[in-house]
Amino acid sequence: MPDIASQAGRARSWGFAGGILFGMVAEQTVLFAVPLMIYQSTRDIRFSGYAFALEWLPALLAYPFAGLLADAVGGRRLFMSANLARAACLALAVPLCLAAPSIMVWILMASGVLLSMLMAPIRMSVEKTVPLMAATGNDLPRWQSMVQNMELLSMVLGPALAALLAHYIGKLPLLGAASFALVVAAVCWRGVPSAPPASKPVHGVLAELKLGWSLLLDNRPVRLLALLNFSINLAFAVALSANAFVITGTFAASDSVFGLVNAGAGGLALLNLLLIPQLLRSMTVYHLGALGFALLCAGLLIMGLSSGVATYGVAFLVAMAGVALFNVFNRTQRVRAIQPEHLGKVMGPFYLLNLLSYPLGGILTASVGHATDVRQLLLYLALMLALPGSALLWLVVRRFREKLEANPLLKEAMS
Repeated sequence: MPDIASQAGRARSWGFAGGILFGMVAEQTVLFAVPLMIYQSTRDIRFSGYAFALEWLPALLAYPFAGLLADAVGGRRLFMSANLARAACLALAVPLCLAAPSIMVWILMASGVLLSMLMAPIRMSVEKTVPLMAATGNDLPRWQSMVQNMELLSMVLGPALAALLAHYIGKLPLLGAASFALVVAAVCWRGVPSAPPASKPVHGVLAELKLGWSLLLDNRPVRLLALLNFSINLAFAVALSANAFVITGTFAASDSVFGLVNAGAGGLALLNLLLIPQLLRSMTVYHLGALGFALLCAGLLIMGLSSGVATYGVAFLVAMAGVALFNVFNRTQRVRAIQPEHLGKVMGPFYLLNLLSYPLGGILTASVGHATDVRQLLLYLALMLALPGSALLWLVVRRFREKLEANPLLKEAMS
């Protein structure tokens, strides 16, 4: 019986990790193909920036509702349903683009909006399921690291596979391959544990949404962390929305270089995460977060100052490695500071505030980036992040220590 139980546990672990990996590989494939197709069809950075903004604006409104859904139906069911819906969206986009190539850009932008809205249930379902996979509080950083590992591994595999396949079959068929990967992701989660569905809200959906916002705003460390994440994501939103333009336009590099830079960033960040168990033996999760923050600030500064694609690419690698380390602190501490029964309804507004920077970054790229060198915009954002952002990070760490170490149970789980 123990052997059977152990095998079942391993199967759940592999299914959990595999579902995240296949889903993220599909996302990375789309992120490789769609920006390139839009930019190469229009040769105008404004379309890239506006497409990035339009993809994220509707998604922001979906996050609070997705959090309620995660609490109501459980993470597994929501994850499977959302991935199947994303697969259907991509499967429909391919024949539409083939049938009407003159409006391909608009079809891609519309499908991007739908895919981005469906990203909210995916993120909320993972947030809801990770604590169920962790047997104890001590296991939580390990499982959060696994999630981060799968996301970063997808950053290696997604662009690399996409660049290889695009060379032989073209960019549009990549969307069909991504659709298949999303179906596989849904199947992987069949055996993943799920919390019992919550009882129907007594006071209705609006009251539950209001409660989620109230719990977030009353939770000082998580509220401050959302503000810090907003600052980080604003800088990265500009970088991500302009990457195809900078690499293939400003530096006149090939599509393969664009894919290699994205794959290399994921590879370096994944290497960092594989070293996290050793790093945590010599430093706390707070020190790990500070180290990651320093690396990402340095990477963004060098990106803004770069004069060639090699320097830009290496700086992007450093910045993404920093994000990987910072996110272990980010993911672990916010879950510890929120009551499990309210995790979904709090994380929905948290993600909304956190990701509001993405459409703003896209708009900045489309407006300011069109009028001047987008690298100057990156430099200004990096300086703002490095200076006031460091003070905000210090305050975030202080508030988390006050909240978590005041609770004996949480303090024991942190040790």
